[in-house]
Amino acid sequence: MGVLAIVLLLIIVIIVANGVRVINQYERGVVFRLGRVQGNIKRPGLRLIIPIIDRMRKVNMQIVTLPVDSQKIITKDNVSIDVAAVAYYQVTDPVKAVVEIQNVVAAIYQIAQTTVRNIVGQSSLDDVLGKTAKINESVKQILDDATARWGVYVSSVELKDIQLPDTMQRAMAKQAEAEREKRAKIIAAEGEQMSATKLGEAADIIKDHPIALQLRNLQVLTDIAAEKNSTIVFPAQFMDTVKSIKDFMANEH
Repeated sequence: MGVLAIVLLLIIVIIVANGVRVINQYERGVVFRLGRVQGNIKRPGLRLIIPIIDRMRKVNMQIVTLPVDSQKIITKDNVSIDVAAVAYYQVTDPVKAVVEIQNVVAAIYQIAQTTVRNIVGQSSLDDVLGKTAKINESVKQILDDATARWGVYVSSVELKDIQLPDTMQRAMAKQAEAEREKRAKIIAAEGEQMSATKLGEAADIIKDHPIALQLRNLQVLTDIAAEKNSTIVFPAQFMDTVKSIKDFMANEH
């Protein structure tokens, strides 16, 4: 009789042990009792279920990073590019994530890949390269709407890698170089225009004040003499210039 009691006690311990579940802080437990979902979601901690009758599925509530492999896409302007992306999603309703969809990760991956291909295929290459944020938002909105019935929230989608054909890369490099040369020539032309304007204004001033030209000549000679390694030859008319300056200064006094 003592042996039978011990056996029964062991059976009870085993049954109770099978009914003990530990749920982590980032998880929630969905309990099926005889195939039907129980209304109360199991919170983190030590939880008990009825062995054999109950079955519990743990659902991860963390934000999940889902890489979307690179795929070849033809843009609206018939350019073939390879695009890879990454999606961030989080389960918000554990019951729906278990009941409504068989494999939520695979489903989100497939719909993300298809949506990226459709959105990029409807955009031109310039939009894909220059308006990436707008494309990301469009893909995210479509994914969020499609996965809402699965109890999933898609927080963001990012196009992380866009590979262009080699011929297109060379063409874009030539275009960028041509644009830089264009800007350089425009800047140089604007500089010449400003220089010509200032020279014209200076010529008008010298025309009204001839002595200003002579003073400018003296300034140039002063700059040359500062090097102390130059031989300066004064032309004959320069002496007239010096005399004119002296007469000018005398008249001023």
